[in-house]
Parts: sequence; C-alpha cells; structure tokens
Amino acid sequence: MHITVRLFALLREKVGTDTVHLEIPESARVAQALEVLQDQHPVLQPYLSRVRLSLQMHFVDTAAILHEGDELAIIPPVSGGN
Repeated sequence: MHITVRLFALLREKVGTDTVHLEIPESARVAQALEVLQDQHPVLQPYLSRVRLSLQMHFVDTAAILHEGDELAIIPPVSGGN
C-alpha cells in the first residue's frame, strides 16, 4: 500500500524534500514505515528515535496501524526562542 510521509525542520533539510511516498505492506505499523523510510534515507537514522509522530493529524506511537493513503507526519524536537 502507499502512504505519504511529511518531514519537518531538520528532517526535511536532511532529505531535501518535505514529502516522501512509501510503499509498505498492508496493515503495516508506523514502526515498519519508519524502517522503510530509514532504509531509503539512512541520513535520518540518528534522528528517528526522538521524533513525534502524527497520523491523520493525531499523535500516535509506533504501534499504530497504517492504511492505504494515510499521511504520517514526522516531527523532530524543536528548540529556540527567548
């Protein structure tokens, strides 16, 4: 099945785009999608253990089940400001 992965901030910079399309097995979990993403973009490996995950605009963990056409957002920690 196909899903869309949205990358933000540092992750977007590392990959060079804000959107990645993945082909994953039916009823895969977010953890499996992260493995596929990491295989395709090894530069992300050091960062994926510290991200927040959002599926269809709701925060989820790596056990969430994905469905055809889902949008998974990967949000790195943010710092800054005064």
